Amino acid sequence: MRIYLVLIITILFFGCAKDNKIKRDINSIPIDVEILRFDKIFGTAHLDDLPKLKRSYPAFFPKQFHDTIWEMKMNDSLTQQLYVEVMKKYPSKDKLKVDLEDLFRHIEYYFPNFTTPNVVTANSDVDYRNKIFLSDNMLVISLDNYLGSDHLFYGGIPNYVVENMKESQIISDVATIYSQMYSPKIKSRTFLAQMIYYGRILYLKDLWLTHASDEVKIGYSQEKLAWIQDNETEVWRNFIENEYLYSTNPKLVSRFINPAPFSKFYLEIDNESPGMVGRYIGWQIVKSYMDKNNVSLDKLLTLSEEEIFNQSKYKPKK
Repeated sequence: MRIYLVLIITILFFGCAKDNKIKRDINSIPIDVEILRFDKIFGTAHLDDLPKLKRSYPAFFPKQFHDTIWEMKMNDSLTQQLYVEVMKKYPSKDKLKVDLEDLFRHIEYYFPNFTTPNVVTANSDVDYRNKIFLSDNMLVISLDNYLGSDHLFYGGIPNYVVENMKESQIISDVATIYSQMYSPKIKSRTFLAQMIYYGRILYLKDLWLTHASDEVKIGYSQEKLAWIQDNETEVWRNFIENEYLYSTNPKLVSRFINPAPFSKFYLEIDNESPGMVGRYIGWQIVKSYMDKNNVSLDKLLTLSEEEIFNQSKYKPKK
């Protein structure tokens, strides 16, 4: 008994030592994020400032749009109100800068070819389908999509969407964009491939968002996370009994993968369930694979979905 106790203590000691070294290595990575508050620049501009703005920030003024579009936006009372609300919520960029630098250090540690982007905050007239945009090493964050789940500007938007329109989701959404960039694209049309795709994305967020809760990573409330944790066995049994894993039925994506108010088992439990349960199961499969196999992150990102599943020996928690 004593030998086993010593062995356990030794394993824990070396595990903690390794984790501490990783933390030190990550914290030593030099990252300096500069944030351009274009939302503030445009929100305080006047009509006669438009020519200068277009010269200084051409990326934000596509040539196919006539100047009258921008003039209308400058004069629009709702746009002005939106600017006021954003400045109330985000008067300073300091916290966002700290959070982004921490995320980018973690990304660069695992992917040394990472390049710190030019970060711009903007307002998008609450285009909640495109809250974060990454192109040509420019990261655009639309702050008007993160004013808080109870904000009056979000009336009419579905509740399952509004739940994640809050400050705590900004870094999680940025991490999602980058994890999609580093994860292999889906090559198979099977339901299993869809689950593993999102499982890899969420696993990368585990590595990068070390201070975030699982709720924030997947975009669940505490109640929704508790439901899938309590019902993981039943969900998995439903997938197996209905032979969903290798099915290529596209309806499975809308039923269990895509954001939705609830998942569609076509059972009485539907209204109690959260959406995206397929993503959660994929996450658990990937975590089980990494726990049971001593492999590198590169290996995880190169194996096929079937290999990951078969070697994961995944079993739902009882």
